Amino acid sequence: MNMSRPELFHTHERVLQGSSPTGFIALHHIYCALQHTHHISVSFRSYLTRKGQTIMQRLGQMLQQLARHRRQWETNMKASTAAAAFFENATVPSRLTETVGFGSNPGNLRMLTHVPESVSSSPALVVVLHGCTQTAGGYDHGSGWSALADRYGFIVLYAEQQEANNPKRCFNWFQAGDIERDKGEAHSIRQMVEHTIKQHNVDRGRVFVTGLSAGGAMTATMLATYPEVFAAGAIIAGLPYRCATSVPEAFECMFQGQTRSAQEWGGLVRNASSHQGPWPKVSVWHGSADATVKPMNAGEIIKQWTDVHGLKSSPSLSETVDGYPRRVWTNASGDDVVEEYVITGMAHGTPLAVGDDENSYGAAGPFLLDVGISSSYRIAQFWGLTEQNADISRVSAPSEPARRNPSPLVIDQPAADEWTAQDATRKPQQDPRHSRAPHMDVGSVITKALRAAGLMK
Repeated sequence: MNMSRPELFHTHERVLQGSSPTGFIALHHIYCALQHTHHISVSFRSYLTRKGQTIMQRLGQMLQQLARHRRQWETNMKASTAAAAFFENATVPSRLTETVGFGSNPGNLRMLTHVPESVSSSPALVVVLHGCTQTAGGYDHGSGWSALADRYGFIVLYAEQQEANNPKRCFNWFQAGDIERDKGEAHSIRQMVEHTIKQHNVDRGRVFVTGLSAGGAMTATMLATYPEVFAAGAIIAGLPYRCATSVPEAFECMFQGQTRSAQEWGGLVRNASSHQGPWPKVSVWHGSADATVKPMNAGEIIKQWTDVHGLKSSPSLSETVDGYPRRVWTNASGDDVVEEYVITGMAHGTPLAVGDDENSYGAAGPFLLDVGISSSYRIAQFWGLTEQNADISRVSAPSEPARRNPSPLVIDQPAADEWTAQDATRKPQQDPRHSRAPHMDVGSVITKALRAAGLMK
């Protein structure tokens, strides 16, 4: 090995500042090689021994943390078994039409839409992103977005994850190759939006995005990477943009939370594109009893987007809506640009108001929680979609490469954690250099630990 002592010191410090398994393997490789080199001083060999011990201590801490997250995962699994059984065998008709050939689709996602019979000549578009284990049709049935579209004349677009990308059908909100502009899943969703805009003459000034859980985190990604595309977004039980770029970081953000200054969070959004404003409006929803994604994440999202909008940390208005606290941040023009709902006592899921009321939409189920407030309706209201448009006419959808799902939709039984970053897998890398890992015993230990924790297949 031709590495000088200064180079080794530099490598060591760089690796220990991070906690990636690859870094540990690389440093351990250097350590073992030099330990078996006879032409080094006793003092330097002693240094290597101390640093080797530090490496193993850090590795042990990482494995202990993974074990704790695994236990939390198993606890959530047990807690949701009864709730999930309700929908295990339920079927509902699909209201969505799949579109193929919408672009290069680098993220390998499915595109499904609902176009009401009556829409305006230049309708709005709402992009909806489901949570882990869910399907586009299942989440549409539960959240009620297509029913809202029928009433108010806008188009709904669902991006659907595939098991080939993630075994639990989570959007890969923690993978750098999927959360950067013009890359991976984020780029696929952007292509879907552009295709729909052109196909249905969508008003480019009224394009919105919302999502639950992993879909909420991907919503934050779309708002950050394509702020010029979206007028507003709604993040439900999600996390700040770029909270994580690896599986261990995803665990930390979900179960522990990550605190940063508003300026740091805002900087991540500003650096995601060359856009200088104006910025999308943002609606944030979270249950105060969420054990899957720590509720503090809602506050961090608020810090991120109030900083982007140049707003003070304190809200302009606090009120109660349908029995729950709502906080609002208003810009200099008097527009409400950021809002937050904390649903007292609610666990992980999308808030619903199920019933015959005109503002009640959706159907309750796992992670679709009837708590007396319809987040879908309130979000549409915040975006200005519930104002009746007089320019609504009957239209027929233009022909396009599409296919209707003819079979009833089976609502899959969700896994309890609903994020399952544990089972995430990357799409195949085109560059084979990135897929080669050092063949070290430490790597084997890490691999076994990640598999035991459910992080690898």
